Amino acid sequence: MPLFPIPVRSLGAVQRVLLVALLVPVVLVAVAAAVPAMIFLPFFSGGTERVTQLLGSFTTYARTLLTTSRPGP
Repeated sequence: MPLFPIPVRSLGAVQRVLLVALLVPVVLVAVAAAVPAMIFLPFFSGGTERVTQLLGSFTTYARTLLTTSRPGP
């Protein structure tokens, strides 16, 4: 009798869904916390570059979250 009645192939998909479901709220909280900074930083010297770095970081987080959580072949 197999220990897991679910085929092994589908475990990778379930793992990805759970990983994304757990990490997306964390990234959304970080983005929500950074919104005030994105509003006020452009008015300070060097603030536009900092906002650009913040947005680049959030884009990198999202891209990494979605591409590296894919199950292997």
